[in-house]
Amino acid sequence: MSELRDKNGLTEEEFLKQYNSDGWKKPSLTADICIITKAGDVQKILLIRRGNHPCLGKWATPGGFSEEGECIENTAARELEEETSIKMDAKELTLVGVYSKPGRDPRGWTVSVAFAAVVDADKVKPIAADDAADAKWFTISKTGDTYSFSADNETITLDELAFDHADIVTDALNKVNA
Repeated sequence: MSELRDKNGLTEEEFLKQYNSDGWKKPSLTADICIITKAGDVQKILLIRRGNHPCLGKWATPGGFSEEGECIENTAARELEEETSIKMDAKELTLVGVYSKPGRDPRGWTVSVAFAAVVDADKVKPIAADDAADAKWFTISKTGDTYSFSADNETITLDELAFDHADIVTDALNKVNA
């Protein structure tokens, strides 16, 4: 059987040798992770306080940029450990969604793949590390269709989370509570 050729008469090997992917602008790929605990009627979510720009000082889900050649599930597990010292196998993470709204990150075109996991808070002790200035469990409250989060003497709303994490957290909570 002869090799398949495209409309220009090229085989796939010939096409790939001359193909230049620089003609297509590429987004940065990130992962975000929603770690949630459930104890009776009480739910908590793990948030980190951002230690760097952008969104310096805001609370966010753990996460970060994928490295070249790394599958996104491993990015999520790696970033979770780097920012919170929590080790989790990528297989324990459930896909929440893909977030690609233009402008979601002021650093440029960024697409995030979000994951969630429900864990036992007694077995998971977050410690802020890497670019996280703090990491703590926030108790989740829901009034109507909106959530708020409280820890120690601080209460924050969805709108106060960094980036588009309000969307990510809402989707993750809807998924784990379905």
